[in-house]
Amino acid sequence: MNTITHIIGSWSVGVAITLIVVAMILAFIRLVVGPSLPDRIVALDLITYLAVAFMGVFAVLSGHSAFLDVAIVVALLGFLATVAFARYVERSHARTSISEDRDD
Repeated sequence: MNTITHIIGSWSVGVAITLIVVAMILAFIRLVVGPSLPDRIVALDLITYLAVAFMGVFAVLSGHSAFLDVAIVVALLGFLATVAFARYVERSHARTSISEDRDD
C-alpha cells in the first residue's frame, strides 16, 4: 500500500472512531436524561447502530471480516427491537384511546 494512502486511511479511521465515540456519549446522555420512554428508546437504538458502525470501522482497521458478521447480527437485532417497541407503543396508544372513549 502506498505511504500516502496508508496515512490517509489510518487518519480517516481515527476520525471515524472519534466521531462514533462522541456520538455514542451524546446518545448515552439522551438515554439517561431523556424526558420520555420514546426518547430513551430512540437513544438506545442510536447506540446500537453506532456500535454497528464502530464494528464496521474496526473490521476495516483490523482486516478481519468476522467483525462484519457480528455487525450484521447486531443490526438485525436492533431492527427487531425497534419493530417490537413500535408495536408496543401502538398497542398502548390504542388502549389509551379506548379508555378515554369510555370515560366520555
